[in-house]
Amino acid sequence: MRHRTLGGTGISVSEFALGAMMLSPMGGTDPDEGVRAVQRALEAGINFVDTADMYAAGESERIVGRALKGRRDEVVLATKFHQPMGDDPNQRGGSRRWIVRAVEDSLRRLDTDRIDLYQMHRPDPATDLDETLGALSDLVRAGKVLAVGSSTFPAEQIVEAQWVSERRGHVRFRTEQPPYSILNRGVEAAVLPTAQRYGMGVLTWGPLGAGWLSGRDLSVSSRASLETQKFDLSLPGNARKAEAVAELKQVAAEAGMTLPHLATAFVRAHPAVTSVIIGPRTLDQLNGLLAGADVTLGADLLDRIDAIVPPGCDLNPADNYYVAPAVADAALRRR
Repeated sequence: MRHRTLGGTGISVSEFALGAMMLSPMGGTDPDEGVRAVQRALEAGINFVDTADMYAAGESERIVGRALKGRRDEVVLATKFHQPMGDDPNQRGGSRRWIVRAVEDSLRRLDTDRIDLYQMHRPDPATDLDETLGALSDLVRAGKVLAVGSSTFPAEQIVEAQWVSERRGHVRFRTEQPPYSILNRGVEAAVLPTAQRYGMGVLTWGPLGAGWLSGRDLSVSSRASLETQKFDLSLPGNARKAEAVAELKQVAAEAGMTLPHLATAFVRAHPAVTSVIIGPRTLDQLNGLLAGADVTLGADLLDRIDAIVPPGCDLNPADNYYVAPAVADAALRRR
């Protein structure tokens, strides 16, 4: 497993990061198997583990904490805050009030005294970034958090966060965690270049496009029944994805590799990307993805992929995982 430096932090991380969202009841995985999967990833050379407080209402963090017992110093541990953790409207977001509580809850569930990378899961338009970054700076100074990052931020908010940090003397976001796959290339237009401009590390999620690039039959996927707008083939965006997947399967077969290996190698090939988060649900899925850790794509294969899915293009607009309130809420667009 090769390693890269995470932005300007000086921290060395594996090119694959283990995403622990599905290694929990959220993915229908038995906690004991989740622990075994984390330990298997460490044995394979992965030293970067990513989770979040909201995954299975904290159970993912507990599983990761169990798995790292006695091995904490071997791992670069990342988690996130922001998403709702209860019905109380103050149990979410980027306020100082919530952050100081959320980090203590995560530290307890992870059974650790520090978090290597603490990420803001989504933008919070209701909270001034000065407030959020000020609270995160205090956590860094206290040693509870070593570096901070953003997740699924649009390019303009990445820029704003960097500006606020410089202007107000706060620690700055050192990383961005965007969704990125062959089918979801929108971040290539502005997010990835912006992260490069500010020397940020990039750890991407969703390299298999929510299962589209897994090689499995999506008709039996539990996600297909829950997120119909992303899987219903009667929708034009999904029909375009299905056509692209058929062509990509052919490209992978001709190159002598599996579709998941093609997909993860594609994301890893982008010069802005530091680490690719793989999110297996089972040990078998993990082992299958690990087998592609050394797969690389030459210029000819990357050109063939560009011909199927153009650079900077999301084939289905419904795959946008962050829609600004100014767009999503009609009331904000009317006098």
